[in-house]
Amino acid sequence: MDVLTVDAGLRDLRAADHLLRTFAAELPLSTGGFGCTHLVRGERPRVVVSLAPEPGGELDDVRARLVAMGYEVTEGAPDAVGRAVLYRGADALRGTLSVEEVLSLSAIDRVAVLGAAGRPAPSTRLVTHSHVRSQWQNGELVLTTMPAAGGTLVPFEVPEPTPCCADH
Repeated sequence: MDVLTVDAGLRDLRAADHLLRTFAAELPLSTGGFGCTHLVRGERPRVVVSLAPEPGGELDDVRARLVAMGYEVTEGAPDAVGRAVLYRGADALRGTLSVEEVLSLSAIDRVAVLGAAGRPAPSTRLVTHSHVRSQWQNGELVLTTMPAAGGTLVPFEVPEPTPCCADH
């Protein structure tokens, strides 16, 4: 898969998610491609984004337009564990769906439950909160979830996390 990485000097995931949504609206990215965030550690910690148009997509056109927009663009992904924001079916994952529906509607390959050895039953209900961020793990797009009220699951990543030490 051909991948481009954009380093816009972002410091948080919310800004990176917004940048990917902007790219989806402004660039010729097919619905079968991916847009991911990646945490870069080291001397200059930041969040970069990667774009992988659908195979046969217009990678050269996307690269040229990103450069024309003033972005630093490099070839390849910064790592193999990107957090997927843009992927086939992401916009359809709203409300409460069964695990089976999540897998059939989207590019997600597997649903995992924190603390559980096996996979959830296909009929298990997932309350999405309209915020489903899966992550690449060993070549699979995996949605990590956690148990919630009434035998349901919720995505591990919540849309509005409480900042650490918010009550201090």
